[in-house]
Amino acid sequence: MANTSTDLHRIAILSVHTSPLHQPGTGDSGGMNVYIAETAKRIAARGIEVEIFTRATSLSEPEVTELAPGVLVRHIPAGPFEGLRKEDLPAQLCAVTAGVLRAEAAKNEGFYDLVHSHYWLSGQVGWIAQERWGVPLVHTMHTMARVKNLTLAQGDAPEPAIREIGEEQVVTAADRLVANTHAEAKELIELYHADPNRVRVVHPGVDLDVFVPGNQIAARKDLGVAEDAIVLLFVGRIQPLKAPDVLIKAAAEILKRNPELRNRLVVAICGGPSGSGLERPDALVMLADQLGISDIVKFVPPTSRAELVKWFQSASVCVVPSYSESFGLVAIEAQACGTPVIAARVGGLPTAVRDGISGVLVDGHEAGAWADQILTVVTNDALRIKLSTGAIAHASHFGWEDTTDKLISVYNEAVKSSIVRAKA
Repeated sequence: MANTSTDLHRIAILSVHTSPLHQPGTGDSGGMNVYIAETAKRIAARGIEVEIFTRATSLSEPEVTELAPGVLVRHIPAGPFEGLRKEDLPAQLCAVTAGVLRAEAAKNEGFYDLVHSHYWLSGQVGWIAQERWGVPLVHTMHTMARVKNLTLAQGDAPEPAIREIGEEQVVTAADRLVANTHAEAKELIELYHADPNRVRVVHPGVDLDVFVPGNQIAARKDLGVAEDAIVLLFVGRIQPLKAPDVLIKAAAEILKRNPELRNRLVVAICGGPSGSGLERPDALVMLADQLGISDIVKFVPPTSRAELVKWFQSASVCVVPSYSESFGLVAIEAQACGTPVIAARVGGLPTAVRDGISGVLVDGHEAGAWADQILTVVTNDALRIKLSTGAIAHASHFGWEDTTDKLISVYNEAVKSSIVRAKA
């Protein structure tokens, strides 16, 4: 257990481009939203007040919203009151920064003890706040431009140079950098020349009280899925990076090889368009139609956690074919529900999924290879039961309480190092 004793009283969390109040699975909302909300609640439960700053996207939003006891979300007006794409937000960073600094200026000096920024846009704001307030900056990348650009999905645009430069600046400025996995820590050091002494690995978590194994038959009945169905589940934002098209192509290949499975196979795509996926929101529908499998593909809009748990419990396997993943929160949530995961061997997914123990890792994104692995698992009851048992055991090591303990330990380190530098 990490040492979580602390003199911290209040921290500022920056989440410029997306709010922890937003529904994950659409727009720019995803695992990062869940991460911020879950850790903030638990940080507050340890006696440290949390204020989260995010960009206001609606006139109807109150200036301040209570997310949980001890956790406030502050909406900063910056630019038009609409959901701008991440690519459009650098132009609004001055306005966001001004709003954050203005909010602090109305407080007593030393109101915040530390700033934790999430994603590079927030890091740019955090860098200024760090200098203006004289407090340490902790930063979590979540995703990195240079990593994404090394593994681009077909038709996806590379991340721009402005983001790479911005990420470099934040890496240099941060007192501590939090990496989701050891692989990400290595990328920070090798691709961004981060000081290894400032990099710490803290795995994201899962709410083990919510994402739990359940009765598959009952879950399928609630969702209107046949009891004997073979359910292939994708959960996430619909964009080329997440590669839901790989699952649809793999399903078509499965039926080509095993046409007798058509009456049992269900492909559930749970999520909404995001990023470059917004340019062609009907692309997956058209792909399923072109491949002649529209009858087995079910599109499910982003849903509540309770409903999402039912989908995990009902699934034969959860498929995570992403081209890049900092960690892969969906994979852990699925495993906590006892669902084996078939995932791409990229980024943090080899940490999130234990190959051959809690799921299967696949090299590349060729539909035939994915069909092979999916068929191997869904047609072998003994293997699927083994992986299901391993999935529950593996996920049990990723609770949010442990994540929070380690984050607070990192905060304490950052404060101490900041004090030492100030005295030097």
